[in-house]
Amino acid sequence: MYLEYWGLTEKPFENTPDPKFFYSSQMHTEALTRILYAITNNKGCVLLTGEYGCGKTAIVRKVVEALSEEKYELALLNYPIFSSAEFLGEVLFQYGADTSPGSKLELFHRMSAFGFENLKKGKQNVLMIDEAQLIEDSDIFEQMRLLLNLQLEDQGLITLFLVGQPELRERIMMYPQLDQRVSVRYHLHYFAQDDVMAYIIHRLRIGGATREIFTPDALTLISKISHGVPRRINNICDVSLLEGSISRVPLIDETIVRKSQ
Repeated sequence: MYLEYWGLTEKPFENTPDPKFFYSSQMHTEALTRILYAITNNKGCVLLTGEYGCGKTAIVRKVVEALSEEKYELALLNYPIFSSAEFLGEVLFQYGADTSPGSKLELFHRMSAFGFENLKKGKQNVLMIDEAQLIEDSDIFEQMRLLLNLQLEDQGLITLFLVGQPELRERIMMYPQLDQRVSVRYHLHYFAQDDVMAYIIHRLRIGGATREIFTPDALTLISKISHGVPRRINNICDVSLLEGSISRVPLIDETIVRKSQ
């Protein structure tokens, strides 16, 4: 409704993780650099944690975007709310491998054979699990450890990338043998005020803005009431753009932002 009024080509504050709108704060850039280093050098297990709405899934999308299909065989599991008996079958399914029924041992051997064939072809296996804090069955963590133990000529069969909310760190620590395989850990915090302002301006520019839309005081207020949470920032800005277009104001100021709450 407000695109034409503000001179935008697309909505800049959608909460879907579109890599095009990814804002590279120092924190997110550092996280992405460390994660890609660990994955491309086959460093075993990588752990990314952060509060809800702080940009974890956006980083996952950037990682996927950065890994070429020629060199990497990727599998991405979202919301892993399945049993240990279903885990390997789901991994095989996401890899596009044989998922015919079998015991856990048979599925493990099938996963091993699939992974080794990729390594022989020069492709690295990467398994990404988003929202990994949802894993309830402890046996799944043991299966992860066993996969990480598999090697071909000193090269690990698989690189594991676990993503989740802060409690995932404590969950991993409960399994020392898996915890010891975590080579890179990174925790995302919420944005500071400077990053909130830069984030909003960045997303407006990607959305087609060619002029100032939010006043500096409005940006400061958004930083304060959003507490630096990207998802909250998006919601506030989206409604403010709508409210501003309805009110036919030239700029979004503090009054419009407050009305958008």
